Amino acid sequence: MKMKENRGVTLIALMVTIIILLIIAGIAIYNGRESIQRANLEALRTNMLLIEAKARGLVEEANFQLGPNFDYNLTDTTSTQKMLEVRTNIYVTENKLQKLSEASVSIPSGSNIPTGDNVYVMTKDAYTLWALEGVYNELSDGEVYIISFDEQNATVEIYNTLGFQGNYSLTQIDSL
Repeated sequence: MKMKENRGVTLIALMVTIIILLIIAGIAIYNGRESIQRANLEALRTNMLLIEAKARGLVEEANFQLGPNFDYNLTDTTSTQKMLEVRTNIYVTENKLQKLSEASVSIPSGSNIPTGDNVYVMTKDAYTLWALEGVYNELSDGEVYIISFDEQNATVEIYNTLGFQGNYSLTQIDSL
């Protein structure tokens, strides 16, 4: 009587299978990391756009209160005083922002975050007032959003102290 040959999985077939599985796993892990980075970037960008939309309205309100003939060069003390009053009223009093110069915020070295008189930090009260509690709840330790207002050009720039791969402003992040 002839014995049937038992044919099992050879060592070579097993090794080839394991190598193929490792390659597939490596590709999946790489794509997963890339997807997570893209999602984090989009979340940051979305939050900055939400803040920018509200901040643009504040700049328009400031320009309305300053009037059409306002001297933005601030060459006299009256213009400087009026600008200060309008900024304090709209940005600080009504919208609960805090001047960056008065806030205890750590600005990353090498970042392009400005530090002038027209730069404000989002406070917890501002997030609540603007109905952006979700954005506030997503903040990491030490992370804040900063708004730079430019009334003369009716523009704003939004910054994040953590940023994304060395990019801190919305303009930089939009170009990625």
